[in-house]
Amino acid sequence: MSELDRNGLEYCRKKLDVVSVGTFRIKAKKTINDVVKSALALGYRTIDTAQCYRNEHHIGEALEQYIAESGSNLQREDVFITSKISPSNLGREKTLNSVKQSLIDLKLAYIDLMLIHWPGAQGLLTSDERNSVLREESWRSLEECYKRGEVKAIGVSNYTVDHLNELFTYATVLPAVNQIELHPHYRNEAVVKLCRKHGIIVQAYSSLGTTDNCNLLDDPKVLALAQSKNATPAQILLAWGTSQNFYVIPKTTNPTHLQENLSSTRLLLTNNEIQMLNSENENKLCWDPTSVV
Repeated sequence: MSELDRNGLEYCRKKLDVVSVGTFRIKAKKTINDVVKSALALGYRTIDTAQCYRNEHHIGEALEQYIAESGSNLQREDVFITSKISPSNLGREKTLNSVKQSLIDLKLAYIDLMLIHWPGAQGLLTSDERNSVLREESWRSLEECYKRGEVKAIGVSNYTVDHLNELFTYATVLPAVNQIELHPHYRNEAVVKLCRKHGIIVQAYSSLGTTDNCNLLDDPKVLALAQSKNATPAQILLAWGTSQNFYVIPKTTNPTHLQENLSSTRLLLTNNEIQMLNSENENKLCWDPTSVV
């Protein structure tokens, strides 16, 4: 693999906060407005969204209003925005057009970080070899956007070891981030190891589990450690990630939980505490990209 452009990675290392505001499944305009403004007032400076979340336009409006109304002299460059290319927008022209639309919806001159959300294209079987072709086209399009300054950094989400190794065969820009499911019940060790080998930031989603499959907040080991440290279960689970130098993107619409999540960075778990929280059997709770060719 030839030397890759690492400027986007360095940009993220300087500006991407360890704890971001997640906005998955938050679509209502008022709710997004309240979350964004509350988070910024509390001190958050990084917000995570995606084209398929269908809330970019509401986030753009809320951010624009907060900057205009804020007495804290907050500027656009103080806030880090991540979005993601929808599986329905994989391919050269679709990716280029979707970046332009995201810029319009977010009301931004540039997006700080743009990820390929999923290694497969919507409408194709996971076994369809066109998935590989389309994600390569999308990556090359993101590199164009990066070189034009429309995005400051580019990366991927849900990429496995195979997807990353394939990406390294044609990329000229190092993916700054790989956003993956990561928590004590699913440690994704092979992907983490490869990302660390190349310096790629690992950003964890579903740190608290999911309401659909498994709520890690009710795990007895999490509850016991939270009690011993006078912390909330959510803070323990987020600290499990941040203590291992993972970035996290918890989602909440509750202002109290927003504050608690941000405060989780003050907790540092020992290696023994981290190991104690780990489940003996790994249990993936969300989407499984391993079958996508």
